[in-house]
Amino acid sequence: MSAKIEANAKKAVNRGEITKWQAAVRDMKVNRVAYLMVAPFFLVFFVFTVLPVILSLFFSFTIFNMLEPPKFIFMDNYIRLILDDDIFLLAIKNTLIFAAITGPVSYLLSLLMAWFINELTPKMRAFVTTIFYAPSISGQVYLIWTILFSGDQYGYVNGLLMKMNVITTPIQFFQNPSYIMPLVIVVALWTSLGTAFLSFIAGLQTIDRSLYEAAAMDGVKNRWQELWYVTLPTMKPQLMFGAIMAITSSFGFGGVITALCGFPSTDYVAHTIMHHLEDYGSQRFEMGYASAIATILFFFMIGANMLVRKILSKVGS
Repeated sequence: MSAKIEANAKKAVNRGEITKWQAAVRDMKVNRVAYLMVAPFFLVFFVFTVLPVILSLFFSFTIFNMLEPPKFIFMDNYIRLILDDDIFLLAIKNTLIFAAITGPVSYLLSLLMAWFINELTPKMRAFVTTIFYAPSISGQVYLIWTILFSGDQYGYVNGLLMKMNVITTPIQFFQNPSYIMPLVIVVALWTSLGTAFLSFIAGLQTIDRSLYEAAAMDGVKNRWQELWYVTLPTMKPQLMFGAIMAITSSFGFGGVITALCGFPSTDYVAHTIMHHLEDYGSQRFEMGYASAIATILFFFMIGANMLVRKILSKVGS
């Protein structure tokens, strides 16, 4: 019944008898129970996600120290960021390098590992999934790498290299600019099999096996063709979700870097936009300037999301 009412409303909008707003109000009345059920989530989402983004955009045009009323300065914060803040420009470069490597690699790694695990027996699948997923949920994951690459002779890597006479003095891995970024990227990839990885496994489990039989009749001959023409097109919702998670994690990977390298890292070699935001927002309390940083980071994520959406639209085509 409600579907028929919605169809009639669309026809009325097309004929110009009612406006889209009136059609929306009519739809809310017809599906009021559904909207009532969604209302709590929408309220929480708006208050804790949408509203902070709007406020951040507003405060980015102000000087605001959380003690005095914000003072509107228009584009001065953005001009200062681009023209006067050399550390921010370095943070942009580091963030883009980090995201360009960890984002695509972690995404493909999650997909390939999920594809491999999906071929295992149910019991083995559950065991291997736990093994791969565990690093992403460990709150102290950096401790393992701190022990491995400790800057004294008791670190496993330093101890092994000294025992093999490769080096004579311990290497300060997380203080040496030559090693910091590669090690941080490795840690990021090691912890990348998280929520996206689980969504890929769930997506693979829901694919109708008859699709592969139909594809075989249409000329699909090997597993790679099955992956491209059947598996990936069927999993597009999970692929998009995984892409969003990969983008978010690659642009927001800052806490583990701080734990490993300190804040700031040596010569700012691993200083990202997230670190710059933390510096001005949590330590200097220049909230207007921090909001401008957050806004730029937000648009970087939106741009990356649009790019990934365009790429995924071609999958299987």
